[in-house]
Amino acid sequence: MTDRTGKLIATPRRRVAVATAVLLAVTAADRAWPQAALPPPPAPQQAEPQPLPETAPRKENPGLINEIGKLLPTLKSPKETIDDAADALSRLAKSPGVKGRVICPAAPNGAPDCKAAADRLCQGNGFKEGKSLDVDTTRSCSARSLLSGRKPDESECRTETWVTRAVCQ
Repeated sequence: MTDRTGKLIATPRRRVAVATAVLLAVTAADRAWPQAALPPPPAPQQAEPQPLPETAPRKENPGLINEIGKLLPTLKSPKETIDDAADALSRLAKSPGVKGRVICPAAPNGAPDCKAAADRLCQGNGFKEGKSLDVDTTRSCSARSLLSGRKPDESECRTETWVTRAVCQ
């Protein structure tokens, strides 16, 4: 099947199919290779109970799938993920939050530094430091430009960012 430019559309699908086939063939070949025959156990001289084959510990035969599994990170179950999120939300709800209005000063690169404003908001309420939760951005223009009756240009206005709520520690 080709598209308007004449290129094959199914090429990525074929690559995935070939890679899957190779992986399955390697896995099947790994399981189908004969294992080295073990020498027969010596005949017991005493009548000792032999463990059943089901209860005997199996020696792990590491294969391709096991090795790939070691490389992948372990994933949490959905229940663990939900529990972690619920814990984080309950900590956020219980943590002392402060409302106020502190302007974010300009950082050396010109962007607003709202961490410093959150710290000031929290320090003003008896805490050590804080992180901003809510910010408000306003555009401030000079009174002269607003009263002139024309639309103010960029040189007469500036954008201000304010921290209005912070979580404090």
